[in-house]
Amino acid sequence: MFSCTDFKKNHSHETTPDSNIAKGKILAATYCKSCHLLPDPSLLDSKNWEEGVLPGMGPRLGIFYYGFKTYPSSRYDLNLPKNFYPAKPIINLQEWQNIIDYYTALSPDSLPQQQRKYAVQSNSSLFEIETPAFKKSLPTACFVKIDTTLSYRQVIVSDMISKNIFRFNNNLQFLDSFQNISPVVNIERNNNTLITCNIGEIKPNDKREGSSFLLSTSIEGKMKEDTSFKLKNLARPVQISVADFNSDNKTDYLVCEYGNLIGALSWMENLGNNKYERHVIREVPGAIKAYIQDVNHDGLEDIWVLFAQGDEGIFLFTNKGHGKFEQEEVLRFPSIYGSSYFELADFNKDGHPDILYTCGDNADYSVTLKPYHGVYIFLNDGTNHFKQAYFFPMHGCFKAIARDFDGDGNLDIAAISFFADYAKQPEETFIYLANKGKLNFQPYSIPGTSVGRWLTMDAGDLDADGKIDLVLGNFSIAPSSIKSATSWKDGPLFIVLKNSIKK
Repeated sequence: MFSCTDFKKNHSHETTPDSNIAKGKILAATYCKSCHLLPDPSLLDSKNWEEGVLPGMGPRLGIFYYGFKTYPSSRYDLNLPKNFYPAKPIINLQEWQNIIDYYTALSPDSLPQQQRKYAVQSNSSLFEIETPAFKKSLPTACFVKIDTTLSYRQVIVSDMISKNIFRFNNNLQFLDSFQNISPVVNIERNNNTLITCNIGEIKPNDKREGSSFLLSTSIEGKMKEDTSFKLKNLARPVQISVADFNSDNKTDYLVCEYGNLIGALSWMENLGNNKYERHVIREVPGAIKAYIQDVNHDGLEDIWVLFAQGDEGIFLFTNKGHGKFEQEEVLRFPSIYGSSYFELADFNKDGHPDILYTCGDNADYSVTLKPYHGVYIFLNDGTNHFKQAYFFPMHGCFKAIARDFDGDGNLDIAAISFFADYAKQPEETFIYLANKGKLNFQPYSIPGTSVGRWLTMDAGDLDADGKIDLVLGNFSIAPSSIKSATSWKDGPLFIVLKNSIKK
């Protein structure tokens, strides 16, 4: 296995035998496609295939060493099932070399540049930036929310390092904080309580340290834990939502257990007396965003879910009654897209939900700027079949929100990037796409939005003036490979973009 003469890697792609490439294509279709959508070699440069993605995939086939390299794996992680990795290689080393030859010989030396229909224009009149007086030495906002459900309007922010949940009023004045057990990455309101989603550790892992509990507000106006509810032992959950999947008039919970190498979309059946039974809907990692709707109008709650982390796509789970679901693959994306978010929104006003989708996660095996990262719109044909109708390239896009920001009846889009081209295109950190009609969007940047590295964003009418505002959360820690002229660590924990668009 370690011989340097038995199976030499062919670094001169021009001399790779056509027979090796042909065999590699067949093998890739057989083995790679069994776990996710088969990626085309053109989606990455040859270096990232050979030194990043393929070494990351080798252990899945039982190949932990090749040549003089040890492939990265969690082979001895006790949090993984004992049979997660094959006990012996599924293919031999010559077959593995054929797969390498296929991807490295047919991939480009570098990826093409972005292709945009319109250049991004700078415009300071669309949103006014408001910054809180509150300061934090190392801002790591991992969740932000504009909460307009109560008589007062507020901003809720969660910080990774301190594990604090902070509340601010609509003038961005500090109200109070709550010390949590782990970083909160999502909060959803259920009547007068907040449902927290505690991820455990943010960095990739397969521990079951995630949890959820309720927060209420005391008479004194302080956050406190409601001890009547708690979920434990969750696999890096990123969203927890209220539902009643079995129609028994009890509050159940849908959990996106993102995990890492393992994970699941699951629901917690309320058995009464604060007891819950976990039911797995789809046992794969990467469930990142879900919407609960009665899609087919049969009185049962169905689920739309975006999965990232390998087998990427949007799925519709139709509730068949008694907590059973039928799975339908709505859209599927290549495993290296880095799916990050989606929304349901009716862009063409035909009464059927369309899909706003973003991809841009760029922290795994292929850290390079990708021209297919950005904002997508898929239109619904009326039967929940979707076709791409729009794409705006945006390096490292992490989230996009569709709202009618300018009040003209068309859905505009606000988008943030967590892996922008900070060196050459710092304006990519936040882009506003103004809908001029018929999915014709003019992109704008907002001066001053480069003060943070935006991981999270929310929209809502914070000042009750009838216009939708935005809040952006600054996660200032970045890998050394990411270069920026801005010191995000000196930036604010969050900023509010107050809508100043003239209707």
